[in-house]
Amino acid sequence: MNIPMLDLKAEYALLREEIEPAVVAALAACQYINGPNVRAFEAEAAAYAGVKHAIACASGTDALLIALRAIGIKAGDEVITTPFTFVATASTVVMCGAKPVFVDIDPRSFNLDLDQIEAAITPRTRAIVPVHLFGQPVQLAPLKALCEKHGIRLIEDAAQSFGADYGGRKSGAYGDIGCTSFYPSKNLSAFGDGGLMITDDDQLAAEIRVLASHGSRVRYHHHVLGYNSRLDEIQAVILRVKLKHLDSFNARRIAIADSYNKELAGLVETPFADGHGRHVYHQYTILSDRRDMIQKVLTDSAIACAVYYPVPLHQQEMFAATHGDVRLPVTEDVARRCLSLPISPMLKNEQIRHIVGAVRQALT
Repeated sequence: MNIPMLDLKAEYALLREEIEPAVVAALAACQYINGPNVRAFEAEAAAYAGVKHAIACASGTDALLIALRAIGIKAGDEVITTPFTFVATASTVVMCGAKPVFVDIDPRSFNLDLDQIEAAITPRTRAIVPVHLFGQPVQLAPLKALCEKHGIRLIEDAAQSFGADYGGRKSGAYGDIGCTSFYPSKNLSAFGDGGLMITDDDQLAAEIRVLASHGSRVRYHHHVLGYNSRLDEIQAVILRVKLKHLDSFNARRIAIADSYNKELAGLVETPFADGHGRHVYHQYTILSDRRDMIQKVLTDSAIACAVYYPVPLHQQEMFAATHGDVRLPVTEDVARRCLSLPISPMLKNEQIRHIVGAVRQALT
C-alpha cells in the first residue's frame, strides 16, 4: 500500500468539477494579471480571516519579506524568531539587512518558548516573528502583550496554520501583519506558488500594496524600491474554490490526528495541542529516540514520512558567521527525534491503520 504524505491527486479528483470550469472561464476572460478573481479572493480571504485587508502576492516568502519591509525593518535591526522552521522565516530578515535572533522552542508545542523571549530583547529589537508550526498557534495573547510592553511589532508567520484560530481570531489576524503561503503542500494550497498578507491596519495595507507593486502608488511613478509580487489569476481561481472546503479539510486533519494520538499513545511522543487555540495539523509530527528506525520501516513499507527540520536554522551554513556559537538544546533535541507522518485530509481510515501498524512494527 503506497501512501503519500499528501494526496493531491485525490484532492484534485474531489474538486475537479468545481475547479476546471472556473479555470476555463478565467482563461476565456483573458485578464491574467490583477484580474477579478484575485480581487475576489482577497475579499473572501479577508472575510474568512476576520480582517479588513488581505493582499495577495507571489509566495509565502514574498509575504514575509514585504511585511518586514512594511514595518520598516532595516540594517542594524534585530528580529526575534524561531530556529525550528523553514529558512524563509529568517532569510527574509537578512534580506532586509537585519539580524535574526533565534530563541529556543517549547519541547511540546515546538513553537517559540515564550518564557525565553524577553531575555532576547535588546534596544535593537524591532519585531518578533513567531511561526505557528505544523498548524499549532503560538500563545498570542501573552506574546502580543510582550510586544506592546516593549514597543515592538508582531508579524505572524502563519504559512502552516491557515484556518487555525486563537482566542476567537483566525491565525495571522492577531499581529500587525499575518503572512501565509499557498505552496501546494499547505492546508490551503494553490497549483503553484502564492502568498497572502492580512492586516487590520489601513496604513500598513497601503504600504504593502505599494511594495508588492514595484514601489508604485501611481502608475509609472515609483516612490520606493519595491517588488513584482502578484498572485496569478488562475491560482486565485483555484484558491477561491479550495477556500470553501478549507474548514472541512482541516476538520478531517484534526480527526486523523485524534486517531493517531489514540493509537500511538505510549509508543511515541504525540503532538501536543496546548488548548489555547485550534491546531490544524499541517503536519502530524511525533518524537522518538528510535526515529531513524521508524523512518526506515515506513519507507520500506512504501509509506511516506519526512523530517522537518533536520538542520535547525542556527546551525545552517548561511548563518554560521553570526550564529556559529549559538546552542539551543531543545531545538537540537527535537530535530534529532522528530518525524512527520502522512496527514492528508484524503487519508482513509484503512491507511491510518496501516501506518500505525508500521510504526508499531518498527518499535517491537
